[in-house]
Amino acid sequence: MTDPRALAVEELRELLLVEEIDTDLFRGAAAPESPGRVFGGQVIAQALAAAAKELREGHHAHSLHAYFMRPGDTQRPIIYRVLRDFDGGTFANRRVVAMQGGRPILNLAASFQRPEDGYSHAAPMPEVLAPDRCPDMQDVLRKKGAPLPKHLQDRLAAFEIRPGPPSSDVVDGVGLPKQYLWFRLASPIGGDPAVHRIVLAYASDFALLTTAVLPQDIKFFSPQLQAASLDHAVWFHRTPPVDDWLLYCMDSPWSGHARGFARGTVYDRAGTMVASVAQEGLCRRREPPGKA
Repeated sequence: MTDPRALAVEELRELLLVEEIDTDLFRGAAAPESPGRVFGGQVIAQALAAAAKELREGHHAHSLHAYFMRPGDTQRPIIYRVLRDFDGGTFANRRVVAMQGGRPILNLAASFQRPEDGYSHAAPMPEVLAPDRCPDMQDVLRKKGAPLPKHLQDRLAAFEIRPGPPSSDVVDGVGLPKQYLWFRLASPIGGDPAVHRIVLAYASDFALLTTAVLPQDIKFFSPQLQAASLDHAVWFHRTPPVDDWLLYCMDSPWSGHARGFARGTVYDRAGTMVASVAQEGLCRRREPPGKA
């Protein structure tokens, strides 16, 4: 019998690796979800997959910057138009426009580099609980009375996710809310470095914006909160081994004006920093029905 975890990982791989339909034009498959808004990590990952096509061998993504403009429809494929802005000896740059119904839903710029040696330093991994000492994410949410909606359970089926205890530490609007989680693919996906970067781009949208509302007395999936990614950036410091546990440390130094800003750092199990992430998102309070 087929392992359902391996099947979920293969379905994720098929979702993220786009189909070429013409020169510099690609199609991203629709997610197998109920009607709703496309997950931002999916659009980012598919756009990065499109940008990585037709690159010279040996060039790997080292950064991406994306702006969300419109919500995507889960029931429709997404078309990606790639602009080859630059091909140098060391670096290459691509712009990608993601479209549905002829209208842009995301703009992404990505930069790729041929590997080379250089000066190096990195911040150490913080001391946190090991993944085997952290509970499964869905168990944690059920105990808090905020279980994941069905479409999110399906979206995360390819991953094992184990959150650590969050820390808001915000008093009178001053402080730095923090949280962390461990995650990995539920079964191996192979050794292609480009695929590992694409998967990390997808996963980098997990939980990041929730950090910005930790100090508030509201559940992230509450109907009283409207939340959505506005922009997103990832810097890949090395190939992330997504088949093994990765630590995602997140904090939020600011929120206000119905927006929240959050940062993330990703480490491998050995403590090596593999990526940095930043995001600003909409965090709008919705008044309960009938309340003026």
